[in-house]
This record gives sequence, structure tokens and C-alpha cells, in this order.
Amino acid sequence: MIRRTTVRFIVFIAVVSTIGCDRLTKHIASEALAGGEVRTYLADTIRLEYAENTGGFLSLGANLPEIWRTRLFTTATGIVLLLMAIVAVRARRDVWLLSGVSLVLAGGASNWIDRLVRGSVIDFMNLGVGPIRTGVFNVADVAIMAGAGMLVVARLRAHWFDPSSSPVR
Repeated sequence: MIRRTTVRFIVFIAVVSTIGCDRLTKHIASEALAGGEVRTYLADTIRLEYAENTGGFLSLGANLPEIWRTRLFTTATGIVLLLMAIVAVRARRDVWLLSGVSLVLAGGASNWIDRLVRGSVIDFMNLGVGPIRTGVFNVADVAIMAGAGMLVVARLRAHWFDPSSSPVR
């Protein structure tokens, strides 16, 4: 079991560094890319382009009426982030679970700040080869995906090392 002070330190560092990095890169993107041309690197593998996303993941829900977008992406997200903060503080047994929750919390909080302040999220990165491309994303989205991966690893580790969790008996 991880000590409570260590838990708080891990959560604090993950949240502050992720939010800080995301806020800084979004500021740079808005200054350098807004209204400009798409910049490409490594034979168009990396594209930097300014986009404002009023929806959720891959712009899902962007066409909803504003009142529903606000309820879903601001109010509901705020509640989920609060619950995740509680989980992060209580997740003392597994460093994978703690780290995953902290990264998802940090990335979600940074995007949530954008929604509160701007009404949309700034995205600016796109990766791919030829016609196979990701959606446009930001550093907070990378943290959310990395955290989600860590949560999967935490669950698999719990299953592998706890024979009583096996569904086959």
C-alpha cells in the first residue's frame, strides 16, 4: 500500500504538470497556428493545425444545441472529474490505478477549463500516414488516453495476480 502523502504527491505532480503542459501548448497553438496554414512535418506524418472543438471526443456532440452541450460537456464532466478526484485520493493500493486516474483527471480538467473559459477546446495535433489519420487532438487528450491505458493495465494486473477475480471457476 502506498502512503497517503505519496499518493497526494503523485496526484499533485501528475495533475499540475499535465495541466501546465496542456495550457502552455494550447496557448502556443492559438498564437502560432490560429488563422494560419496547416504545418506538416516528417513527410506529412505530423500536422499542426488550429481547431476549436465544441463537442467531445472526435467532435461528437458538436451539433447538439448549446444548452445540451453545456449540460453534457461542462456540468456532467465537472461532476465526473470531482468523482475521479475522490477515486484518485483513495486509490492507494495500486500505482497503475493511481497514475491512470490522475492522468485522466488532469487531462479532463484541462479540457474542462477550456470549456468553462472559451466554450470550446483548442486542438492542434494530427498524426497519420497517407489517408490514415487521427482526429485533431491536444496534450490533454494524450494524457486521457495514456491514463485510460494505465487503467486497463491496472485491471489486467489485478485479474492476473488475484485468482479469485477469474470468471472461470
